[in-house]
Amino acid sequence: MSGPASAALFGDDEARAAILELRQRVDVMRLDYEQRATTQQEQLRRLTEENIQLRRSLIDLQTQIDNLRSDNARLIGRDEVSARALVDAQRQYKDALAAMEERVRALEPERVNVDGREFLAERVENRDFEAGLGLFRKGDFAGAQNAFAEFIKRYPSSGYGPSAFFWLGNSQYATQNYKEAIENFRLLLSQAQDHARAPEAVLAIANCLVELKDTKGARKTLEELIKAYPKSDAAATAKQRLPRLKDAAPAVSSTQGGTKK
Repeated sequence: MSGPASAALFGDDEARAAILELRQRVDVMRLDYEQRATTQQEQLRRLTEENIQLRRSLIDLQTQIDNLRSDNARLIGRDEVSARALVDAQRQYKDALAAMEERVRALEPERVNVDGREFLAERVENRDFEAGLGLFRKGDFAGAQNAFAEFIKRYPSSGYGPSAFFWLGNSQYATQNYKEAIENFRLLLSQAQDHARAPEAVLAIANCLVELKDTKGARKTLEELIKAYPKSDAAATAKQRLPRLKDAAPAVSSTQGGTKK
C-alpha cells in the first residue's frame, strides 16, 4: 500500500474510531439519561403517592379534629345541662328543706301566755283561738260561737280550754243562748276555779239567769261571786247590782255577758 493511500486509510480508521467512541459516549449518556429519567420518574411517582397519602392523612386528621370539636361541644353542652340540673336540684333541695322545717316549726309547740296562764300550744292551735277571738271582737257572735265550739272539740286538752269556754259562753250570751252559755261558763269553773276569767264567768252566769227571769238564782250567784272572789272587779259589780236585784224585778241585761275584751 502506497504512502498516501495508507495515510488516507489511517485517517478513516481514526475517524471511525472517533465516531465509534462518540457513539459510545452518546449511548452512555443516553443510557445515563434514561436511567436518570427513570429514577426521577420513580421518585416523582413515589412523591406523588406520598403526597396523596399525606393529603389523605391530613383529611383524616381534619376529620378527627372536627369530630373532637363536636365531641367537645357536646361535652360542654352536657356540662352546662348538668350544671343547670345541679343548680335546680340544689334549689329544690333547699326549698324542700325549708318547707320541711316550716312544717316542723308548725308542729312544734310554742310558749304562750293567755289570761295570766302560761302553757305550750301548737301554732295552729294559737291561730284557731285567735281567729275565734277576732270574730268576737268584730261582733260576729254566731261565727265566734261556732269557732270556739269547734276549737274545744278539736283541742280538748288545750291550755286555751278555760279561755275558750269563757268566750264561747260570751258568744252564746250575745246570741241569747243563755242556757248553753251558763253550761260553758260552769265548765270553765269546773276546770279552773282560779282562772283569771273565773270571776267574770260567775258574773256572766248571773246575767244569764237574769235574762232567763231566774232572779233568785241570779241573786244567789252574785252572792257566791262576792264570797268566792271578794277582791275581784266582778265582785265589786255584783255588790252594786244586788241591792237593785229583787225577786220580782225585771231582767237586767248586760252586754256580752258583762264582759269586754
